[in-house]
Amino acid sequence: MNSAVVLTDAQWQARAEAHRARLEPFVDAHRRRAARGEKHPVWDFLFTYYGHRPAHLLRWHPGIGTELDGPLAAEEFGGLRGYEVSGTLVTQDPAVLAKRAGTAEYMARLLEATASRAPVFGCFGLHEWAMVFREADQARHPVPLRLGPAGTDEVVRAGSLRCTHYDAFRFFTPDAAPRNLVELSRETQVASEQPGCLHAGMDLYKWAFKLAPGAPSDLVADAFDLARDARELDMRASPYDLAEHGFSPIAIETPEGRREYVRQQVALAERAAPIRERLLAVVRAWPAAVGD
Repeated sequence: MNSAVVLTDAQWQARAEAHRARLEPFVDAHRRRAARGEKHPVWDFLFTYYGHRPAHLLRWHPGIGTELDGPLAAEEFGGLRGYEVSGTLVTQDPAVLAKRAGTAEYMARLLEATASRAPVFGCFGLHEWAMVFREADQARHPVPLRLGPAGTDEVVRAGSLRCTHYDAFRFFTPDAAPRNLVELSRETQVASEQPGCLHAGMDLYKWAFKLAPGAPSDLVADAFDLARDARELDMRASPYDLAEHGFSPIAIETPEGRREYVRQQVALAERAAPIRERLLAVVRAWPAAVGD
């Protein structure tokens, strides 16, 4: 018996409009900057590093387990990859979902392993500092360093690099990488990821959109909002002076700054936990959706 949720045209259109209204202001601001050739050292990352096109972010998908029934649904989704239409009923195309089965399986292992561990806090965002250690002239952003090259290097020397996220660690400078508590690799990512990590939370957005159209768009949007707020903390705690862009620093070289960083890091980890669980529910349902 089909246990899928079925949405009428009125129901899915309301959800699609709400999704677009939620994200469009931020996406439109990015598009306007891009049209002017203007780069933003904080927000561009969400579109360039993650590589999810603004138009794709704004498009609404019901996700596996939800079907659409109505002439407008048949017209809207009939030409989209990932869907099948029978009369007025729109369903997910199992063949398209099957092509992402390997991604879903890996994601399940990674997210389950991450969720099973106790969160670790206190890295103080030093990964961004490690990315310019002794190589300030090759900084990833054309923004001045708040403490200058020498001051930035001293913060790294005085601190303790304990990054657990490979996709941050891989950008450490050659002099910074050996200072990390452990050497990370892609092969050890499942074994090293932990839920207190700012970037592990940010990457929930990446994992969600990689499942399109299988992940529901409300989940993608929640993950995007989390990634946006995590990115702001990441850069406010970074060595860069972003006052010109409206961001006050979190001075992690001070006790007060470190306490503030951990406070916000904990809050973001708490927000990430239910998003991770919802994403896990999607990938656990993947085999049934493809008929395995």
